[in-house]
Amino acid sequence: MSSTGRVGRPKASSREILAEAACELFLEQGFEATSIVDITQRAGVSRSSFFNYFASKSDILWAGLDERLALFESRLAGDDTADAVAAVRGEMRSIGADFAPDSLALGIVNAAAMGLVAEFEREASLRRSRIARAAAERLARGGADRLRAEVAGAAWAGAVLAAIEAWAHDGAGRTSLSRFLERASDAAAEVSAAPTGAVRQLRVVVQASAFEQTLAFYRDVVGMPQAEAYEAEGGARVAILAAGRATLEIANPSQVEFIDRVETDGDAPSDRIRIALEVDDAAGAVARLSAAGAEVEASARETPWRSVNARLRGPADVQLTLFQELGPA
Repeated sequence: MSSTGRVGRPKASSREILAEAACELFLEQGFEATSIVDITQRAGVSRSSFFNYFASKSDILWAGLDERLALFESRLAGDDTADAVAAVRGEMRSIGADFAPDSLALGIVNAAAMGLVAEFEREASLRRSRIARAAAERLARGGADRLRAEVAGAAWAGAVLAAIEAWAHDGAGRTSLSRFLERASDAAAEVSAAPTGAVRQLRVVVQASAFEQTLAFYRDVVGMPQAEAYEAEGGARVAILAAGRATLEIANPSQVEFIDRVETDGDAPSDRIRIALEVDDAAGAVARLSAAGAEVEASARETPWRSVNARLRGPADVQLTLFQELGPA
């Protein structure tokens, strides 16, 4: 009878061997006293092999989580669903999917013995910042004002790291990280990103005779995803498009005149009601919308308040200001 190989535990990868060797050395002589050469010698691999898997000693502990955080960031950046909080919560829970105990869990539990307490706090703060930034950006795109989005983002970030620590101390492997993340997300969700007040939503209603054309323009060209749609007897139709955060800007006549001088060449005065849409690239949006039939009333230009503004006339005779925030000088 021929043998096709031994049945048993699969051979560990070089990455796993390096992580195991590093954790042994951290326990024996401390994190700071352990060099990358020490780790590669203990693992029996070349120094260059180390850098095929890790960028630094700290990366040995954090690499597995960092891969999941990169997915968390990219998925939230590409998410355009109507419920931003649900999107953040869902992606947070996905961080723990099939997350097996690794060197991070071992490092958390043995932080004092490994001399990792200060190192862990420093590296954990960097991950909190990444999570908070990604969550805050998604919440802001979903309609939260910047302050509330930042506060809520910090809460979600704290919840992720707290869940990982609790999971590790509970005995990583005894239960799934997803269960801890679920509990932590319940706590984070209590930090509302929605502004307070009696009005829960601002909705602008536009009457459009050319319904399909108007819907296609604002949904597909401008980029406002359809959140709801209804039909009724007699051919009645309505579509509700999502547009991020809603605000009501009230300006006196002098302010409107000032805006018109800055935003236009003086030949496109503001309608009594004008719709302003924040975009990432004002000049690019102008080109895209004008190619789809919008009339450009004023080309994109930088304003004194650090934005790039343009004015167009869209379908259904809606006057549009497109603005791109440039941030601090």
